[in-house]
Amino acid sequence: MTVTPQPHPVYVIGGGPGGLAVAAALRARGVRAVVLERSDSVGHSWRHHYDRLRLHTTRRLSALPGLKMPRSFGRWPARADVVRYLETYAEFHDLEIVTGVEVTRVERAESPDAGPWVLHATGGRRLVGSAVVVATGYNHTPRVPSWPGLEAYAGTHGGELVHAGAYRNPRPYEGRDVLVVGAGNTGAEIAADLAEGGAARVRLAVRTAPYICRRSTLGWPTQRSGILVRRLPVGVVDRLTGLLGKFITADLSEHGLPRPTGGLYSRVLQGAVPVQDVGLVAAVRAGKVEPVAAVESFDGAEVVLADGSRLTPDAIIAATGYQRALEPLIGHLGVLDDRGRPVTRGARCPAEAPGLYFTGFTNPISGMLREMALDAERIARRIARRTDAARVTQDPGGRTPRG
Repeated sequence: MTVTPQPHPVYVIGGGPGGLAVAAALRARGVRAVVLERSDSVGHSWRHHYDRLRLHTTRRLSALPGLKMPRSFGRWPARADVVRYLETYAEFHDLEIVTGVEVTRVERAESPDAGPWVLHATGGRRLVGSAVVVATGYNHTPRVPSWPGLEAYAGTHGGELVHAGAYRNPRPYEGRDVLVVGAGNTGAEIAADLAEGGAARVRLAVRTAPYICRRSTLGWPTQRSGILVRRLPVGVVDRLTGLLGKFITADLSEHGLPRPTGGLYSRVLQGAVPVQDVGLVAAVRAGKVEPVAAVESFDGAEVVLADGSRLTPDAIIAATGYQRALEPLIGHLGVLDDRGRPVTRGARCPAEAPGLYFTGFTNPISGMLREMALDAERIARRIARRTDAARVTQDPGGRTPRG
């Protein structure tokens, strides 16, 4: 594809799946896109996930625009395969990627002649773009709650606590008593990994009991069910999953983990996606993972739980999520909600910021990679139409062909 010369490129902030997908979709439409990645390679976050990780979405439904995932990856691609795929994807589409550059602030240009957007980046760079796509990722900055007593626990008492983002494999925890805090997909999988990898004792601190679903049932992946019901009314999906609950979600109430309350889809919209079972259910039923109450505070060298019990684990792994950390970058533009999330996604721009797009900031039941692929096509179509309209305005005698 020939990229038509433009006064200013589209800048894509982030070299993960979402950013690469948008850049490829733009290039396919003849629009120059420059990916700015703060690390030294694409797919940075995928390179640092735990070793055991596999996609919970199928290979066929996880590919990005313009390049299928190889059959050799199997049905559920491994972390290392996803990294190889992203590297190949960037090369295959001949994407323009600048690594080692972190964008610190995005502002509207003061002069229309300078382009709609100005990006301030490391090294004193000042970049001017015709549009900006923010794709810095759902899992950007590790978040650890400010539990009372945590500072003294980790400092004075030398307690070992790491965020799940630093966990790679169970080897450092062999023969040890480990408390995993957080029962989302990451916490559930790390707990199972520890139990299978030789930890002496594994406990899983749970604040809100999750829905735990099979990754597939009789060959039918849960992801496809998520795609089918995503456009249905929330109440309908909640009732349907409630009726089918015992068939699609695991019941561990006899093992210390109560059944979840509230509708499954209602909770998804609040950010609590179901846990895909890749070993947790068997580990809990075998007594290898023990559900316990949520962590409330720290008292010296002890962990105080919500039910009043106290633990003294050898190590704690906090699977307590991530922050989007968008405030320094775009918080001044009025485009974030009260939880720090973009108010729009895909081809829709905030009313206050035309030409500013977002991708990868939701965690849908239909699969994040799939949704980013769809968003990429939508964003690229919208930008390409606006680019063509601008060319016609600048040259009323005729439309510039798109490659």
